[in-house]
Amino acid sequence: MESKDRAGTNASPIPYPKFNMKKGDWKGKDKDSQPGVKITREEVESAFAFFDVQGKGVLRPKDLKARLGAFYPQMTNKEYRFLISEPNFTVDTLWNLLDNNNITNFDPIKEAFKVYDPQESGFVDPEVLQSIMSRMGYGEMTKEDMDVLVKTADVDGDGRISLEDFRSMLNFNKHAETAEGATDSKTE
Repeated sequence: MESKDRAGTNASPIPYPKFNMKKGDWKGKDKDSQPGVKITREEVESAFAFFDVQGKGVLRPKDLKARLGAFYPQMTNKEYRFLISEPNFTVDTLWNLLDNNNITNFDPIKEAFKVYDPQESGFVDPEVLQSIMSRMGYGEMTKEDMDVLVKTADVDGDGRISLEDFRSMLNFNKHAETAEGATDSKTE
């Protein structure tokens, strides 16, 4: 069944992510007994701050929509309310949710990549990237703009952004932020 947006037109081709979890992958409170995605308090606080653009310290469904809408324009208000159902959803709420659960066999970078590769071709779909950039407020991207984006992220030089290129780009940015933080602390 094809989804429609509020105007009754076909919704964006960007699908919801399909998480690659198998039966038994979701683990409960005993997180030390099974390997899984380990997350630090600092990472949780950083993720929370990404959604808490007004710095209120409490997330509402509209805060999620403001950030996720560029990637998932077909999500309904009901779905956002489902994700943030508590009236006082704070960083501690998020930490408790993540700290008490553990997912194994989960690659968050691969799952994020699926937003840009909805056809599962193994490469970022340029039209999807262009659409996301536009919805994020960067305006209409020209072919030259797109060529610069691809060239910047294309680590192996094949003219396309693969999962490994995407992973390298994110790891580079993470290392750059770490180095920048170390430089900032030395100058203080």
